[in-house]
Amino acid sequence: MTKLNIGMIGAGFIGQLAHLMNFVEVPHCNVYALAEYKPELRRKVAARFEIPKAYASHRDLLNDSEIDAVVVVTPRPYTGPVVLDCLNAGKHVLSEKPMVGCAKQAKVLLKAAHAKKVKYAVGYMKRYDEGVLAAKIALDDALQTGSLGSLLSVHATCYMGNSYCNAYGHVVTDETADYTSTGWSIAPDWLPQEYHQRFGAYLNTYSHVTNLLRYLFGYAPSVEFVNLTDHAGQLVILGFKDFLATLETGKMSHRGWSEEVRITFSDGEIALFLPPALLRNVPACVEIYHAGKIQQQIRPLINWSWAFRRQAEAFVTDILEDKPMRNSAEEAYEEILLTESIWKHEMHRLGISQKTEESVT
Repeated sequence: MTKLNIGMIGAGFIGQLAHLMNFVEVPHCNVYALAEYKPELRRKVAARFEIPKAYASHRDLLNDSEIDAVVVVTPRPYTGPVVLDCLNAGKHVLSEKPMVGCAKQAKVLLKAAHAKKVKYAVGYMKRYDEGVLAAKIALDDALQTGSLGSLLSVHATCYMGNSYCNAYGHVVTDETADYTSTGWSIAPDWLPQEYHQRFGAYLNTYSHVTNLLRYLFGYAPSVEFVNLTDHAGQLVILGFKDFLATLETGKMSHRGWSEEVRITFSDGEIALFLPPALLRNVPACVEIYHAGKIQQQIRPLINWSWAFRRQAEAFVTDILEDKPMRNSAEEAYEEILLTESIWKHEMHRLGISQKTEESVT
C-alpha cells in the first residue's frame, strides 16, 4: 500500500477542525469518503473538502471496499458502537478520546481489533506534541545521568479555560442528528447514576493529563488520595515508583488554557506548559532549570507545529509502514483503568457503595 484511503465518520466542529482539515493535507493520504447523519452538513462538508463519496451512515461507508482506515469523531455515547462496527469491518481506526466509558467496553473493542488484526489508535494527540517530546528527552536524560539530582515530586495541573481559540472556518448547519439508539454508557455500571456525567467529563478532559504523565514516565501509577467533591477544583495524588505526583484539575474563566507539568529534582526542574488544543502550530513550551553551583535555565526552541496534525501524519505512516502506534488503544485502555481507580477511591471516601457491573451498553 502506497496511499491510504481514509473514511471520515462525523463532520462536526472537532471532526472538521482537528481532523478533517489535517488529513486532507497529509501526504500519502486520500480522504475518500465521509459519513454524516445530517444531510445538509454532509453535502456541504463533502463539497468543501472535495470528498468523492458521502454516506448517510457509517455502516454504508464501511461497505465501501476502497476504504482502508477510518477516523471516528462522534458524540461520546456512540464512539464505542461505531468503532466496534469499524473494527469488525476490518478497518484501521483512529477515534477521539475517551476510547469508551468504561474498561468493560474497552475490552470488547480491543478484542475486536486483535481478532481482525487491524491498527487502532485513540486521540491522545499530546503524545505527538513536539514540546512534549523535548520534555521527555530532557526527563529521560536527567533520570539516566542524574544531571538534575534525585527526583523529588511532580505537580500537574489542568484548569479548563477556552481551548477553542476562536477557531473558525468550519461548516455549520441548523440540523439535529436523529440517532436510532442511545449508544453506550459514558460511565461504568458500578458507579451510581448521579455521578455518570461527572465521571464522563473527568475522563474526557483530565485523562489527557494522566495519559501525559504515563507517557513521560513510562508506566501507570497507583492512586494514593482522591478528593473530587468540588467539581470546580479537584485533587488526586498518584504514586509512582520513587515519588508522588499531585494532579489538580478544575475550571476557570481563562481566555486560553492553563495546563502544566512541573517535575522537581533536588538540583533542578523541568517544566512543561501545554497550549490550548486548537491553537494551531503552537507546541508545548519546555523550561529546564539547572541549580547547584552553575545556575542555568534553558528553553529549547521547538518547531512551529500542531499536535493534531502530527497525530494525523503518524496515523497514516504507522499503517503504511506497519509501525506501532504511540497512542494505541491499549494505552487508552490503561487510561480508563486509571480513571476508574480514581473514581473508586472517591466513592470509598464518600462512603458510597458501588453497584455490580452488568452489561457493556
